[in-house]
Amino acid sequence: MNEFLNQVFFGNSLRDYLWAAVIILFVLLLNRFISKYIAILLYKLLHRRWKTLDKQSFIDLVISPLGSFLIITVCIITLSQLNFPPQFDVKLYKYKLSEVLLSIAIIIQLVAFIWLLMRIIDFIAMVLEIAANQTTTQSDNQLIVFFRDFLKVVLAILGVMMVLHFAFGFNVTTLFTGLSIVGAAIALALRESLENLIASFVIFFDKPFTTGDFVKVQNIAGNVERIGLRSTRIRTTDKSYVTVPNKQMVDSILDNVSLRSQMRGEVNLFLHLQTPQQKIADLQFAVSKYLSGIREVETHNEILNEIRFQSFVLLIEFFTPNLPQTQFTQLKHDLNFFILKTMEEMEIRVAG
Repeated sequence: MNEFLNQVFFGNSLRDYLWAAVIILFVLLLNRFISKYIAILLYKLLHRRWKTLDKQSFIDLVISPLGSFLIITVCIITLSQLNFPPQFDVKLYKYKLSEVLLSIAIIIQLVAFIWLLMRIIDFIAMVLEIAANQTTTQSDNQLIVFFRDFLKVVLAILGVMMVLHFAFGFNVTTLFTGLSIVGAAIALALRESLENLIASFVIFFDKPFTTGDFVKVQNIAGNVERIGLRSTRIRTTDKSYVTVPNKQMVDSILDNVSLRSQMRGEVNLFLHLQTPQQKIADLQFAVSKYLSGIREVETHNEILNEIRFQSFVLLIEFFTPNLPQTQFTQLKHDLNFFILKTMEEMEIRVAG
């Protein structure tokens, strides 16, 4: 039996092939169990810091990338103990096939590792977002989303550096030195992107608006749905999804309608010059009585604002608390219909 197992094929004994196959098969069969056990250990470490962590959610999130990383790592370690068959170790360009395959394996392993770390970042962000949802302000939520995306970008850059160093043998220190030399050129090429990135930090720390606010910037008005590293997404009143660079959100004059202490509505009525004075007074009284009966209206004024050579101008203005835009629009709509109905009943004509 020993003689049979000691037979050499392609530079390795049959015993070595058998051991490698057993180890890899063992990990494949028990991968789910081992990954779950490691995930539980990771959960216990994180649970010491965040007591509100949900165990099952964490395990479901990390078990897949953790299992992939485990299988890839075990396969690389196991197969590296075998001698690569010299007859297959041909040169591809100037690299041996064994070196190419090892580099590919390392790349796959690093990708799986970065994937695992990103899943952990997602879970921590999810836990923090649940806690942030219990507060009244939305600034915590957008800050969590921002730093989640920012950490993912940093992690991706570190992953590329690790691939260059471990898979291709590049000296990362030399690479950083080279990047510093061309840093000015890169900064100029990416000037707009860097300006948007800096503007995103200004938005998060200065807080001119938060997710959910209704804003007006340039010729765009709508609710802020997401604030990213480069741009802000706004859902306009006609339900379009507009992407605005963060630099424009910071540099432009921005009206945060959601932060108004009151909302003002007005109606200018241009009445015919032949309208009797008493009818104008009756119209003022009817509108005043109507607005007084609306719970949302805090104050209102009805004044004969101007006497022009073509018309009398009756100004009707009212102030409400900071209502949702749709509710405020409906209030103005109902007021306009009441005015039309009252003018029709009083036989009051508009000018022109």
